[in-house]
Amino acid sequence: MPEGKKVRICVRTVSCVYVGDFLIPPMRNRVSDAINEEQRLFISLTDVVINEKDHSDFVAINKNLIESVVEL
Repeated sequence: MPEGKKVRICVRTVSCVYVGDFLIPPMRNRVSDAINEEQRLFISLTDVVINEKDHSDFVAINKNLIESVVEL
């Protein structure tokens, strides 16, 4: 199991709403710290619900498409 803290977040893009688990790496404290890393082009979610109806085990979302992120 990877080290870090798993949190449930809601990510809104232009076309979809994703609710999934996001892993904050051990050297980071907050979701925003991990998402704002310059070398990270995508954020990865697991156990994802897409638009409140579809389910996926894994989704990678391009950070340039993200409108908002909320920790649940």
